[in-house]
Amino acid sequence: MTVMISRVQMQVQVLHHLHLPCGSLRPTTSVLFPRWKPSLSVSAPPCSRYFSSTPLLCSASRHNPQSSGGGTSASIVGDLLDYLNESWTQFHATAEAKRQLIAAGFHLLNENDEWELKPGGRYFFTRNMSCLVAFAVGEKYAVGNGFHAIAAHTDSPCLKLKPKSASSKSGYLMVNVQTYGGGLWHTWFDRDLTVAGRVILRSSNGSFLHKLVKVKKPLLRIPTLAIHLDRTVNKDGFKPNLETHLIPLLASKLEETSLDSKEKSPAASSKSTHHPLLMEVLSEELSCDIDDIVGVELNVCDTQPSCLGGGNNEFIFSGRLDNLASSYCALRALIDSSKSPSDLSSEHAIRMVALFDNEEVGSGSIQGAGAPTMFQAMRRIVSCLAEKYVGEGAFERAIRQSFLVSADMAHGVHPNFADKHEEHHRPVMQKGLVIKHNANQRYATSGVTAFLFKEVGKMHNLPTQEFVVRNDMGCGSTIGPILASGVGIRTVDCGIAQLSMHSVREICGKDDIDFAYKHFKAFYQTFSSIDGKLKVDLE
Repeated sequence: MTVMISRVQMQVQVLHHLHLPCGSLRPTTSVLFPRWKPSLSVSAPPCSRYFSSTPLLCSASRHNPQSSGGGTSASIVGDLLDYLNESWTQFHATAEAKRQLIAAGFHLLNENDEWELKPGGRYFFTRNMSCLVAFAVGEKYAVGNGFHAIAAHTDSPCLKLKPKSASSKSGYLMVNVQTYGGGLWHTWFDRDLTVAGRVILRSSNGSFLHKLVKVKKPLLRIPTLAIHLDRTVNKDGFKPNLETHLIPLLASKLEETSLDSKEKSPAASSKSTHHPLLMEVLSEELSCDIDDIVGVELNVCDTQPSCLGGGNNEFIFSGRLDNLASSYCALRALIDSSKSPSDLSSEHAIRMVALFDNEEVGSGSIQGAGAPTMFQAMRRIVSCLAEKYVGEGAFERAIRQSFLVSADMAHGVHPNFADKHEEHHRPVMQKGLVIKHNANQRYATSGVTAFLFKEVGKMHNLPTQEFVVRNDMGCGSTIGPILASGVGIRTVDCGIAQLSMHSVREICGKDDIDFAYKHFKAFYQTFSSIDGKLKVDLE
């Protein structure tokens, strides 16, 4: 009886945790029903199922497993979960990357300032707080040497508040949104949603401050229509109108009944583009007056935390895996491959990570891959390190010796829709990075770049897979072709296999995170030696 009561109490506690907002889960979260594994240091009876406080976590703070393949180093999966749970928006993803780089000793640059760089130095800058470029200069760098870069993106399909979001229907306060990217919008219905993003605040001295905000409680909901009122939905499919049906519900009270008299002032009415109730929530979160908020840019976000799942804890269940999983693996690989002076002591190249915004809508923005951000940075780096060099074509020669890895998530074969994949190119989860090919250049991979990147994995016993789309289906694209054609840099497109791409809740394999991290880290550490063995245009 005591054991039974204890289990019931643990179950209640776990269920309680699962309904907490994401930010509250980092220290203590646990999830139900992991398979018993004797190696775990948890006291439990030898039964097939039990309630554990250790596996299937939403945080790295209590989880640092050993990797299951490709080496014996510690897994980064727990740290990825922390990153995902911090990064509800592209702004938060960039801010968290910035925090980790500073903690690792990278020096923050300003694009508006003159740069002073040196071999062995580690640097980074942000643009729009949604795009980031970081780099580490090899100690043996010489003018004309190349860049070894990995590029990914920080944005994901989501709903964004319209400039005038306040509306009401049938006595409810509604929040008008616009769709961003090609999301699976039906998955956003009946979810515990909230808002996060950035605001512009007016300070007491008259200047303006840029602040990030994240409302951690479930605030919004997009309810589906009861089946009694839509009897054919299971037969004909759920086909919501994205303008009229995809509107989150905020509250049932009218604004004037939910606000204090002080918020009925002219200052409050000036915020009528957004519900005063929403502005009140933001002001409480930011500890400021409503009238101090002079601008907002908010995403609608799912509050359910990222976590491990599956019968053997082998999957990652999360929103925004596309493409924060790739972003974090690349960022962590750069940090860990450049930790100490000895890591860069024999490096001739410059190791770089570029994280762009707006990939999901074509990359055509100042913070997107369509802007020359990365190549402007490369040109400035070459110029800064050249010092008194007066030779010809330093930047152009550097690009010729450079190599770019375009890292974006890949389509894993769906067990219920296997015929959607080309028969001999069906990537599966847990089997390593997927190299993407397309004869029509929707991906930038060539035979040469694929070989070189696979050779990196081969040297470190890391598996790779191949993907091409069926000839009778359209093919998506990535930032790879955009960057490759920008200045003519050699590029390979690759990604981590996943399911439910562009859903509010996606899935990928835990092992593939470590495979990707190790492959990217090996790329930084060994590509120079591999690249020097293959000559294409010099023979």
